[in-house]
Amino acid sequence: MKYLVRPMVVHDVSQVSEIEREVFPTQWPPTTYKRELQNKLAHYIVAAEETEPGHDNKTENSPPVSRKEADNGWISRLKAFFKRKQSVNTEEEQVPAEYIVGAVGFWLVLDEAHITTIGVRKSYQRKGIGELLLIRAIELAQELGAQVVTLEVRITNLGPQALYEKYGFQRVGSRRGYYSDNKEDALIMTTDHITSASYQAKFQLLKEEHTQKWH
Repeated sequence: MKYLVRPMVVHDVSQVSEIEREVFPTQWPPTTYKRELQNKLAHYIVAAEETEPGHDNKTENSPPVSRKEADNGWISRLKAFFKRKQSVNTEEEQVPAEYIVGAVGFWLVLDEAHITTIGVRKSYQRKGIGELLLIRAIELAQELGAQVVTLEVRITNLGPQALYEKYGFQRVGSRRGYYSDNKEDALIMTTDHITSASYQAKFQLLKEEHTQKWH
């Protein structure tokens, strides 16, 4: 199965809210995504299931697209989208909805991208989608001028912690009683400078490994 990763738009709100309720059932208050889409600091990306791969306007004789070309195309689409984001209108609500399987969002404040949410439908977990969303969030954060990426994660949530550590997030502190449902502590995790040569070398390698594993 292939997944289309793209900017979140208005007609995605109901599905993304559904994912949030499924993955984070105790979170309160729920995220007001329509308001977030109008927030200049907020940036959201979704992963959608490609149900009609034959409608991609490609032919059997089309030349192969290099990884660099694909990445450049992705970044160009994202940059164009976020330039238009503040003029979103109701026409987007009329677009037929794809099946959204995951989403990630962050706020960009000065040179720091703070990931506020990342989640994948339970039936689609362990398929590399969460990692793909994290990759795209880091790429977009870099394009928008961020130097570091940071987030909070439950202290008992070991699976996501391992993924974040894989992508260079380090434990830099904690927030006591951060989660309102059970007063669980949160770990604060932050990357080194994502534009540095050392980080980019590792990041590009991890991207290639993800592509090879999940096609």
